[in-house]
Amino acid sequence: MGKGYFAGIDSGSTSTDVVILNKEKEIVAGIILPTGAGAAIGAERALEQALEQAHLDREDIDAVVTTGYGRTAIQVGDKSITEITCHARGAHFLDPSVRTVVDIGGQDSKVIRLDSDGSVKNFVMNDKCAAGTGRFLEMMARTMEMSLDEIGKAGLSYDEDITISSMCTVFAESEVVSLIAQNKKPDDIVHGLNKAVAAKTASLVKRVGGEEAYMMTGGVAQNRGLVKTLEERLGTKLIISEKAQLCGALGAALYAADME
Repeated sequence: MGKGYFAGIDSGSTSTDVVILNKEKEIVAGIILPTGAGAAIGAERALEQALEQAHLDREDIDAVVTTGYGRTAIQVGDKSITEITCHARGAHFLDPSVRTVVDIGGQDSKVIRLDSDGSVKNFVMNDKCAAGTGRFLEMMARTMEMSLDEIGKAGLSYDEDITISSMCTVFAESEVVSLIAQNKKPDDIVHGLNKAVAAKTASLVKRVGGEEAYMMTGGVAQNRGLVKTLEERLGTKLIISEKAQLCGALGAALYAADME
């Protein structure tokens, strides 16, 4: 037997996140690392760092649940659970008032409707194309020679209300290049990109029948400009937990705790 610690590993396309809980379901470690070339190696490395952060050994962990894009490639888990289920569980744990979870990940965007007990009522995903995902924003940041942090702040204020007409990453990129050539301000271009992502996300919210309260999870929740634009589009405030990016891993760790 272990010592009453439980780990959740969320293997995403961009980052691998690990949460370790104690038996009181308190977070004793939370790690976010770039996934790198292989899901399995990324997971091992993130788990190692989480154990180090919590001053624990591998044998102290009673159960490990894996989730996310690369979950099937990870050997260290006792069980694998879909990211929709884990995000729902994590969001409900962070704030039981949440009924709609908006998760903009590296490769896909998803909107999940929750019941009052935190179970999944309905969900919709955009996973066929990079439009409206973290990868889309990453590519646009590269085109504009900005960091993701800079692009997150740039969209907060703007002068000209630019509209990016295409959500296709390839076409949007050429639109951005042409706007740069026209000497448009970076803040105005970024606001245009945020509007495009917000419109795409709002249509997913509509499809799933989103209702208050809304929580945004995933790495893109750190993008203040996009959060502001999405709030304006939805006409509501988004709850952003400081554990937003760990939500999937937290849900997985909670399921691991159920296994004892």
